[in-house]
Amino acid sequence: MCAILRPPSDPRHRVSTVPHPLARRPNRRGVRDNSTTPHHAVPDNSTHPPRRTTKLDAGAEFTIPSASATTLPRVTAAPADLVLDLTEDERAELAAHEAGRRDRRLGWLLLVAGIVGAVAAVTLLLERIQLLVDPSYIPSCSLNPVLSCGSVMTTEQARVFGFPNPVIGVAAFPAVAVLGAGILAGAVYARWLWAGLQVGVTFGIGFVAWLISQSLYEINALCPYCMVVWVVMVPLFWQVTVRNAEAGVLGAGVARSGAVRVARSWSVLAVVLVYLLVTLLILQRFWDYWSTLL
Repeated sequence: MCAILRPPSDPRHRVSTVPHPLARRPNRRGVRDNSTTPHHAVPDNSTHPPRRTTKLDAGAEFTIPSASATTLPRVTAAPADLVLDLTEDERAELAAHEAGRRDRRLGWLLLVAGIVGAVAAVTLLLERIQLLVDPSYIPSCSLNPVLSCGSVMTTEQARVFGFPNPVIGVAAFPAVAVLGAGILAGAVYARWLWAGLQVGVTFGIGFVAWLISQSLYEINALCPYCMVVWVVMVPLFWQVTVRNAEAGVLGAGVARSGAVRVARSWSVLAVVLVYLLVTLLILQRFWDYWSTLL
């Protein structure tokens, strides 16, 4: 900022000469180094308004004095980051409120996915029972050589644990729906319950991945009702895992990880990519049949 020098005859303005802030001090022998920065003449502070430093709150108005003692237009600070001015208790309350909002969205997902999964599992179990009663029965989901529930129900993979696989869904999905309804009603669950849900969805997504590989490369047929379960399990696993990671259920180190924030930001894209991957695998595996329909 350059100083404005007035003629010496003007008594209203006095000029004082002060050393530059970067100028070196004299050494012990009293000899000044010739390489010092030249002095600058600056106007005496008596003719300018004093500087004043104030704490700026979000939304407060402030003015900036200029070198010519004029005032710039008032500028209003943008309330972009209100969290900076909050106390620790207020920050904790705000974080709890945001976590509650995310839990409510998760509650809707648990409720809808639980209902859809339960309907698919019950329907598949009824079809299996009917097939046991009448071996000549053609299930309603047997549509063509590829989409054929009957071909899948009679395999060993359809009863891995000694009973029909749909029994697992009949028991698990209603529980998921009840948990979601409880969240929407305002229930707050203990850490151990979230940990148990994490174990359940992790087992579910692993079992679904194994069934997908078996359907594509061993059974060579797809079960439409089973595919409904595949669809609901992907977002269930992703959202529950991200929620538990943020809440510290999976450990404090995981909660502080930047990967958790990335997983939260890209949740929708991640689920869509999984759907696209499975769709491409199905198209590639049964392309000989699909091409005949074109």
